[in-house]
Order: sequence, then structure tokens, then C-alpha cells
Amino acid sequence: MSRGIDTARLLPAGWHLASRLPEPVVRGAMHVAADVAWLRHGAGVRRLEANVRRARPGASPRELRRLSRAGMRSYLRYYAETFTLARLPWETMQARVRAEGLENLRPLLEDGTSLVLALSHQGNWDLAGAWATRALAPVLTVAERLEPAEVFEEFVRLREGIGLRILPLDDGGQVFRELVRAVRGGGLLVPLLADRDLTARGVEVDLFGERARVAAGPAALAVTTGAPLLPVTVQHERLRGARRRAAGSRWGVVIRFHAPVSVPEGTDRTARVAALTQAWVDVLAADIAADPTQWHMLQRVFVADLDPSRYAALTQPGADT
Repeated sequence: MSRGIDTARLLPAGWHLASRLPEPVVRGAMHVAADVAWLRHGAGVRRLEANVRRARPGASPRELRRLSRAGMRSYLRYYAETFTLARLPWETMQARVRAEGLENLRPLLEDGTSLVLALSHQGNWDLAGAWATRALAPVLTVAERLEPAEVFEEFVRLREGIGLRILPLDDGGQVFRELVRAVRGGGLLVPLLADRDLTARGVEVDLFGERARVAAGPAALAVTTGAPLLPVTVQHERLRGARRRAAGSRWGVVIRFHAPVSVPEGTDRTARVAALTQAWVDVLAADIAADPTQWHMLQRVFVADLDPSRYAALTQPGADT
């Protein structure tokens, strides 16, 4: 993450503090923190603006700054909501979440099929997961190990506390084999945040007319198991009237379950994974372009922004993570 926002420190400290404070106070504090970080215009905010510029190439410098300010507020809103999510009553959670495209997945779930979901870092994916595991089907996902270890443990406890099942994303293929077994067992939602991947297993795609590196996981899992792959976007939306009163907040999220993406049979596995990855990227890119303030990407994702020598070494045949 950005140097201006140390996520490794923010997560455990914020969670423990938020558990003792009223939710409006937590939200207000994060709103202020977002504006302070934006005003400082540190490395993370500058990287956010560089990424947003790809989604809105015609934006003026003033417009870009406006978009990045809204983006930082959305990003810190995610933390405020997630820190207090474990104590959110189910009725309140239901009021905060609106789902579109349920017709794209409910018939499949009713048949006992597991679904692989490709997500980007948008809106509040933890709130979406907490809602989905109660409203639709059990949710299984992976979490990248963080350092120090106690930060990762806090992170896992937070997500398991809202009903998600977490697999640690370690080096090697063991986690992928566990995902394959789980998906073949049926009846699961497997959402994977996949809009950034700098490992040797990543896939290079076209994103906003430039080359970018994303995770192969969703497509590889779908190709291996035969499970449908659905692109999913999650965006904050303002609430009004009765729904706002029921939600106890001016903000909720809308989850868009897009139709499954597919590619023709008859090509080898590597080509199918690449084509399927590009297919879900194209769907999510359209939603990101429509509202780039929801895309919490404060890291390098475009190949042009990467160190050339390191990227060349990463993409050499036989390169490891």
C-alpha cells in the first residue's frame, strides 16, 4: 500500500479502537484521515491518480484531483465499515446491500454448482462477502499473508468473524488444490480479488488500452473445475429515505453479478486461461471507467509503471514467485 497509509499498522490498531467507538465516530475519523492523506499527496495518492488517469484519459488535472479525493474517501470508508462490520445486525446489513444480476447466479446455486467470482478492489468487498454468505451461499476466499504475522492473524479473525472461510495464500500450489477440491464439492461462492498480480503466474492483459498484470487465479480455477466464472463489481452508493434509516448510514453498496464469461473450447489450457482472464477484465474495466473513484488501487498495476529489469526477470520462463 502507500507509504502515506501503512495498512499493516492500520488494520489491527483501527479494528481494536473501532470496536470501542460508535460507528459514526469511526466513519468521521476515517473521512478526516482520507482528506489528510489526499492533501499530503503522498506516493499512494499519486499512484491512485496515475491509475485513475488510465480510466479517465481525458480528465484535466483539476478533475483528476477531484476524482482522487473521492477515491481516498471511498478507500478509507471501506476500512471504517469493515472495522465495525462484525457488530452489524443482519437487518442493518441487508439494508446496506443491494444486489443486481441475481438471475445470473441463483439458478446455478440452486443446482448445487460452485461459482468462481472475479473481483477488483472496489467499494467494500468484505461487506459484500458478509452479506453473500448469509443471503446466497457459503463464501470461501483466500488472503495474502501479511507481515508481521499478528497482522495477518487479525485480518483472518476479522473476516472469519463476519462468516467468511479463509485460506492463507502461501507460496506453492497447495491453496489452489484446496480451492479446486472445494469448488468441485459444490454449493460455494469463491470470490477472488484479482486486479493486481506481480507473480510469475500472473496474466498480462489489456486494461484501458495499456498492458497490465492481473491474477490468473479466477480463470485457472474455472478452467480446471469447469465452474462458471462471473465478474463481480462492488460500489458504494448513497442511501436515502427509509433505506438510509434502516441502514443507519448514508452509504451502502451495490453488488453487480455480471453474466458468466466464457471462451471457446479447443485451445490449450494456457490460452484459455489468458482469454478468460481478458474477458472478465473487460467487464470490470467498464464499471471502473464509469466510476473510477470506487477503484482502490494505490499500487502499480500497469506494466509501464513497473521496473523494467525486475519485470523482465519476473516474466522469464521458469521464473518463480
